[in-house]
Amino acid sequence: MTIAWDDEGIVLARRRYQETALWVSCFTFEHGRHAGWVPGGAGSAGRALFEPGNRLQLHWQARLADQLGRFRAEPEELLAARLLDDAERLKAMQSALALVETTTAEREAQGTLYAGLLRLLRTLAGGDAWQRTYLRFEVLLLAETGFALALDRCALTGAIEGLAFVSPRTGRAVARGAAPEFEERLLPLPACLVDDGEPDAEDFARGLRLTGHFLERQLYHLIDRAAPAARERLAQLAEEMRHRGVET
Repeated sequence: MTIAWDDEGIVLARRRYQETALWVSCFTFEHGRHAGWVPGGAGSAGRALFEPGNRLQLHWQARLADQLGRFRAEPEELLAARLLDDAERLKAMQSALALVETTTAEREAQGTLYAGLLRLLRTLAGGDAWQRTYLRFEVLLLAETGFALALDRCALTGAIEGLAFVSPRTGRAVARGAAPEFEERLLPLPACLVDDGEPDAEDFARGLRLTGHFLERQLYHLIDRAAPAARERLAQLAEEMRHRGVET
């Protein structure tokens, strides 16, 4: 008797397994983050198919539910190849994949987060402006892993206009002027997280500092590990972009 399922999934990570196989972690729509091994996957064709960021149609099979299991796959969207020549978009993709790999529960379906990750990858691969979509993805990740930011109204006055800050403790928005004596202690809230505009370099860096604070405080601190290096590289890139914008 075997256990098997078919599902679509996004490749999160891979590494060589034994001599000629690959170990692969995928984020699937119905089965959550799931690992498996790919016999013969270490060859060039297997590496190209199981490139992190690709969306695949997956077949997983094992004798027992708790075994690693084997993957077979067919391509759906080979999104990763579209980003290899764009260092900024590539870093954004690597950061998002690493966040999902390190914060989601294994084998727990999270369809909303899956849809958000796929939306981000398609935006990155499609050539459109991506910074707002990326920040919204991290806000979604926080919500789907148990800590939703409340950015729709001021925590002190209830106002929906003039939102400019976020409490670093509660994650709730604060309007400009609602607590002038505390504003220097609050986190700046980029406008792109409360409207439909695209952030400039300054707001993108601020947005990553905002979400990064809560990722560290609410997720990584609780599991006693640092945020992924890929996320740190994206934050550093954002700071470099901000400095270039200031200089020009």
